[in-house]
Amino acid sequence: MFLTVHPFLSLLLVSFGLGSFAVPSHENVKRQGRTTPLLTVFPGQAALPTLADIINLNATNGTYLPIQNIQGDTLVGMKKAQEIFYFFHINDAPAFKSTMQSYISNITSVATLLSDPSAQPLAFVNVALSYSGLATLGIPDDIGDSQFSAGQFADAANLGDDVSQWETAFKGTNIHGVFLIGSDQSAYTTQYASDITSIFGSSITQVYQIDAAARPGSEAGHEHFGYLDGISNPAVMGFATTVLPGQTIVAPGTILCNRLGDLALRSLWALDGTFMAFRKLQQKVPEFDQWTLDNAVQDPSLNLTQQEGAQLLGARMFGRWPSGAPIDITPYADDPELGADPERNNNFDFSHLGSSLASDQSRCPFSAHIRKTNPRADLLDLDTINHAIRAGIPYGPEVTPAESSSSTTTEDRGFAFVEYQSDIANGFRFQQITWANTANFPPLKTVTPGIEPIIGQGGGKIASGLNPNDQVETYAVPDFVVPKGGEYFFVPSISTLSEVFVA
Repeated sequence: MFLTVHPFLSLLLVSFGLGSFAVPSHENVKRQGRTTPLLTVFPGQAALPTLADIINLNATNGTYLPIQNIQGDTLVGMKKAQEIFYFFHINDAPAFKSTMQSYISNITSVATLLSDPSAQPLAFVNVALSYSGLATLGIPDDIGDSQFSAGQFADAANLGDDVSQWETAFKGTNIHGVFLIGSDQSAYTTQYASDITSIFGSSITQVYQIDAAARPGSEAGHEHFGYLDGISNPAVMGFATTVLPGQTIVAPGTILCNRLGDLALRSLWALDGTFMAFRKLQQKVPEFDQWTLDNAVQDPSLNLTQQEGAQLLGARMFGRWPSGAPIDITPYADDPELGADPERNNNFDFSHLGSSLASDQSRCPFSAHIRKTNPRADLLDLDTINHAIRAGIPYGPEVTPAESSSSTTTEDRGFAFVEYQSDIANGFRFQQITWANTANFPPLKTVTPGIEPIIGQGGGKIASGLNPNDQVETYAVPDFVVPKGGEYFFVPSISTLSEVFVA
């Protein structure tokens, strides 16, 4: 079976030597009955382009990103309702290569995820390999990225992690790869994971699995602390057909290797691949709730209850209210209508007429999560190489009544953090070390911003600006996010996976 393809796109596919736009055979079997989109656009998020949008974009500006050859999760962002991370070790390289050769037809492209639901599989599958995985397959190539070749465990201390908190599976270089399996229903992701175990047999051993899912009901699209996520991903030239107000435009090479904007020297086979930084981040939700309540902002002029003061403090730590509304626009009260509007919820840059970027934290603290990780006007919006595509998803159950009453976490929950970039040092690592973990960033401020209060690591976490009534007051913030492990992976293009990794 083949998709109905516009003649222009057919010529585009042929120009990349990939022939006609065939739908993978295994997906044909598992597609039966799909009538709804595989991916979910949560409130407040930008909609994905359609295949027709991409066709028109390419016809207009000649960008020609081969979306049929790029693994799907790379560009779509935080739009999975269900996802399984299937981490594996390769036991038998020849057998793995042989099996992967026949399984490649199931690796889902960006084009498939943008297609009509009837042409989508019940679940998508992507695959990524660590440096030790490449070496096991006989490809000892760092692909021009020293962080990738060393692995994340070797980098953990630099990231500020307490490695004693890391789970055993992530320590060292035993994880050779990961299958990402996403869908709108858990039955589909579970079945696909079971199929992988059966199909690859003894050639691999599953060493770890994370079952992740969007939170239920009205909390869908929100992470476990309760804040809407996935709003401010950049617009990638050649993929984004609509640039929303406030959205940063980045060259394709910021995300995809060997494309315009990627300045590293790499093997030719890295074209249209990307590096994936994965982190398992445990969230201490009951402790966060209690701490914000204990330190609730007191403002007689606003006549806040203690709960309202706690919500204001949390919003200033994140830089957004739970709805996704930015405090830079609405500093003292949530605005759910604003939060749900992608035309407005990212349209700010922390600058205001008559206000000093060097000293004024009345609207948004210098240390706030969204300001530390996307400085905007603080860096004159010149930091485009430091952007990346975030594609993570929550894992673990909702907070139980017992946890709430005791203010103590007993269930493992948090965030399966995924970020894609062409250079780990410029993307994830720069955001974590140079921005979140560095007390004097953003620079040139009259008050030291302090360490980012949510994901900042390194011990002795002091943040300023959280109290709008005393902008120089500092807070000693506990670690509400605890890294439990991670790895750096390379996500090859589908043609490279076929021609290089399993040849």
